[in-house]
Formats: sequence, C-alpha cells, structure tokens
Amino acid sequence: MVRFSATTTTVIHHHLRRQIRTFINARVKWVQDPYLDKAVEKEKNLKPLLSLKNLIISHPSKSLSLNTISPLKPQLNLPTTALKFIQNYPFIFKTFRPPIPLSTLHVKLTPNAVSLHNDETLFVSLSHYRKDLAERLAKLLMLTRAKRLPFYVIERFKFDLGLPRDYLLSFLPEFPEYFQICQMGFKDCNGCEVFGLELVKWRKDLAVSVMEKRVISEDFEGGKRVHIRYSMNLPRGFDLQKRVKNWAEELQNLPYISPYEDAFHLAPNSDQAEKWTVGVIHELLSLLISKKTERENIYCLGDYLGFGIRFRKALVHHPGMFYLSNKIRTHTIVLREAFNKNILMERHPLMRMRYKYISLMNRVLRRGIPINAGALRHRARLASLKGGNNGKGKEKRMRQVKSIET
Repeated sequence: MVRFSATTTTVIHHHLRRQIRTFINARVKWVQDPYLDKAVEKEKNLKPLLSLKNLIISHPSKSLSLNTISPLKPQLNLPTTALKFIQNYPFIFKTFRPPIPLSTLHVKLTPNAVSLHNDETLFVSLSHYRKDLAERLAKLLMLTRAKRLPFYVIERFKFDLGLPRDYLLSFLPEFPEYFQICQMGFKDCNGCEVFGLELVKWRKDLAVSVMEKRVISEDFEGGKRVHIRYSMNLPRGFDLQKRVKNWAEELQNLPYISPYEDAFHLAPNSDQAEKWTVGVIHELLSLLISKKTERENIYCLGDYLGFGIRFRKALVHHPGMFYLSNKIRTHTIVLREAFNKNILMERHPLMRMRYKYISLMNRVLRRGIPINAGALRHRARLASLKGGNNGKGKEKRMRQVKSIET
C-alpha cells in the first residue's frame, strides 16, 4: 500500500496549469498481475545462462572445466552451484570428461545450443540490426540534458538494450559519427576518473518519442502541441479510488512534453512535471527490447539525471502504465501496454532469438525422453489438486481441476 500526498500551489503566469499540483491524499494499493508475472518469470535464469554460454563458446576449445566455471558464480550471477545450474539445462549444456587421465569434468554446448548461437551471431552482425541498436543507444543518450551517460549506467541497460558484451570494442568503433568516449568530469568512490559515452551531435530525426509516432501527422499542424494520452491497462480486481481516477484523467489531458525536451524548469511537484517524468520512463522502457527492466536500473538512471524521488513516485502513481513484478529474485518494472496478458506483442528480432533459448531451457529429460518442463509442472499441479480430496476445500479443488482439464 502506497500513500501519496500533494499540495496545491497558486502561481499566476502563462504556465499556470503546468505549475499546479492537484493530486490529493489517496491510497493506491499494489495488485498482483499473474500474466505479467509470468512474462517476467519465463525469462528466469536467461541472463546468467547466456553469460555462461558466451563464456564457454569464447574459449578456443569451445569448452571449459567445471573447476574454471565454479569460481565465476558471482560474476555470472548463477542462482545455484555451477554444476547444478548446468544439469538443469540438458538441452543447452553437456558435461564430459576429456580422454586424459584424472581429468576434471568439462562443459560444452549441445549441438542445438551451438546452432542457435550461430544463428544469433549471424543476426547481430547484420547491418540493419546494428543500425537499429545504434539509434536506440543514441536515443537513450538523448534522454539526458548533456547527451552523455557514464558507463556504469549504460552497463545496467546493456542486456535490455541488446548491446554485445564487448560493445566498447566490437560495436562502438563502427559508429564514430554517433558516439565518442568522454570523461564525465567527476570521480568515483575510489578517486578514479569516471568515463562515459557521449553523443557526437544531436540527431533531430531521432528526437521523436514512441508516443509522438502514434499520433497522426495532421494533429501537429502549425506546431500545435496535442494532448497525447497514455494507455491505461489496470488488471482485473484493481479498483482505484474515484478521486485518484479523476486526477489521472486530468493528468492525461495536460499538454504532452516530449521526453527529449528539457522540462526541468517546471515546478518539480506540479502535475505537468509528473506527466513529463512519466513520459521519460515510458520512452526508456520503449527503447528496451523486452519492454521491461529491473527497478534499480531505472532508479540509477533517474538519480543520475536529477529526477531523484520523482522517478520513484511516478512508478507507483501510475499502476495502469507500469507494473512492478517481484519475480525471479528481483523487482522488475514492466511496460503494461507492450503486453497482451503475458505475450510481448511487438517482438524485437533479438527477443525472438532469446525466446528460442528459453524454449531449450524448458526442455528436460524424463526417462531419457525430452519433455517440456512446463508440462511437468502442470501435471504436478493437477496431481496435487486431485490428491487433495479431503477436508473443507474438496469441492473447490475439484472445480479447479475440471476448469483446468477443460
């Protein structure tokens, strides 16, 4: 349960509507969305798996000893021991012992995983993919007033943007007209100079938000700013208080300010400033191939950009736009409008590749026969429901079984 409060200030000038805060004391509760939780949970362990896959394939022998992998558990962010993690995915990893006396257990990729990796390598080398990635990275830099970000912030979004793990060497040199490495002008906690990535020049053609692209061109005749409205998709069972609904509706009707504009001149606590803040977060999530990212990543970017607590408030003020999932050992912010239940509606080609890895991850061996792990979990759930025939919940459990089976 989150409590909000705000005051109304009176400012007499031509930006009056922008400077007024109309939100009143209210409570907005968090309601679980099982579909979006499932969308997050399906990617469980995908990131550490791809990190381990890349580590193995980068070795000249295309294999690594278990003794080499195990100490790297923290760097790879493995949720369990290296051996157990590898054994959980028999269609990705294969263990073997080299024909050398007293040799330790080694790990390599299965033929299916190697084939998928080769397809992925071919795809990410295509010029149109790399151009798309360069433009999305440029737009991320353009969300900042200085057109630059420290590498520690970019690293947080590297996986969600689809950047190669060695993008400094394998990607950035291809686009000298876009990017250059720069000093950020401050030092880290160890006293070392902080470096970052800077946009060589402002690219007007890219300074168009995804919301603006949806608006018909004639709506912008004469440079008139339109009242762009965000999609609101509240889950079943979610009931906002009437006064909160009224406030959200009034916010929707405020003029739209592009996230690529600098609107820090607005009063931080005004409704207009909140709509602009929402627009920045919305555009950020739209740039990511999975349309979601860890909450701490957004907080980190917000703190660097100077939004501070405004990012935190915006995420909880607008549950119809942003969903917070606490699955897979972290907190993930999901852009609701990008999903139809648990299905990502517009799949970036790299996400299609990742879903293929997820399909292999979900395949397990049962008595030597490949089977989908999801099917096993479904059968176990049915068995537990059918087995609980005693007690007060008998009739309810049987109705659940019938609904599942039909």
